[in-house]
Amino acid sequence: MIRFPPAAGKAVTLGLLVIVLATTGCATHHNGPSATAAPAERPFRVEQGLRYTPPDWPEALYADLYLPEGVADDSARPVVLMVHGGGWRRRSREDMTWIAEDVASHGFAVLNIDYRFAPTHTFPAQLHDLQIARQWLNRNADQYQLDHAQVSGFGFSSGAHLVALLGVVASSDSELNQPYGGPGTRLDAVVAGGLPSDLPAFGSGKLIRQFLGGEQRDMPETYRKASPIAHVTDQSPPFFLFHGAMDALVPFSQAQRFRAELQRHGVYSELYEMHLRGHITSFLTAGNAVDEAIGFLTRQQQR
Repeated sequence: MIRFPPAAGKAVTLGLLVIVLATTGCATHHNGPSATAAPAERPFRVEQGLRYTPPDWPEALYADLYLPEGVADDSARPVVLMVHGGGWRRRSREDMTWIAEDVASHGFAVLNIDYRFAPTHTFPAQLHDLQIARQWLNRNADQYQLDHAQVSGFGFSSGAHLVALLGVVASSDSELNQPYGGPGTRLDAVVAGGLPSDLPAFGSGKLIRQFLGGEQRDMPETYRKASPIAHVTDQSPPFFLFHGAMDALVPFSQAQRFRAELQRHGVYSELYEMHLRGHITSFLTAGNAVDEAIGFLTRQQQR
């Protein structure tokens, strides 16, 4: 089934629609399980515009919290921290609304967040924002009936980079855990679409340069530290990767190499290879990938 983000519907041209119709269902799920019945969908409510940053944070940042209904009084909802893309410098959490709704309808609470943008704010400011959001879930778990011990991440493009980085850094002894990370910001699992996992491979392109604050030749260690692939350990969380096989912006090899590093450390992963899709089309036609990702998150939550 094809599902478009509501905000993108009017922007889909006839030519793109033809491509979409030709490629729907055209994917390979590496290490994916046999098809299983999807859990029944359930209603949810949304708490919009919650400020998750402390009063003294450099910029006030907000999130929408999706809460499945019909949860027993003594039960806590597993949570997904959701992060939008946009080259670390634009877009908003509204881009992820359609995915947040889908995930919430399958029983997960979802915290869909905004974060600070480059070039005004450079790395690691964005990682700090995610770490603070993860801490917010810990502090507010009782109020919203959340299971802060079962928190996963979901992001696309630069959002995938940030949530993947959060996941691997929190489960490591990286200095990036200071001052806002550490064990309290761990993730149980991560879904990452169009993931730029190894930033030095991109050279000093404009987006990377703005995000990191300089040229690679002048700050190679920063480029390395900002790369999720550099922080994978045996303790990293399981990953579900989905990626367009024809992605020219973030090459498919970025997902392949990251998965190989996970496998080298014995970390479970699945790769959903979307044939004939580029970077944008892999998001606009991500309905099936999202379905598979929800199945992955459900299985991880049941482990």
